[in-house]
Amino acid sequence: QVHLAESGGGLAQAGGSLRLSCIASGIAASNYAMGWFRQAPGKEREFVTAVSWAGGTQFYADSVKGRFTVSKDTAKNTASLQMDYLKPEDTADYYCAADLSLITTKTVPPEVDFWGRGTLVTVSS
Repeated sequence: QVHLAESGGGLAQAGGSLRLSCIASGIAASNYAMGWFRQAPGKEREFVTAVSWAGGTQFYADSVKGRFTVSKDTAKNTASLQMDYLKPEDTADYYCAADLSLITTKTVPPEVDFWGRGTLVTVSS
């Protein structure tokens, strides 16, 4: 059974930082692209960032480019999201995603194979 467990969400002030982690079980992270989507209240789930199977290629939404950094540790079966220079508009539930196919800026949620349960990030102004 596949399980993606996020951690690291919480409250941060604008301009601050948070780091999210996603531990995968039931799959080998090296065989899956992994990424992060987010969903703010009243809005649709949207792509944030993703990293390729071996971790060598990253994709970012324009809204987070230059502020967020995605990484992957295939030995630990984890993916991480370093979020810097946070803005109030980054407030959302953040979901870890895993897919056999590459996750890119054009990937829509119904295409994703597996999801975590989400972790809440709140950024105060």
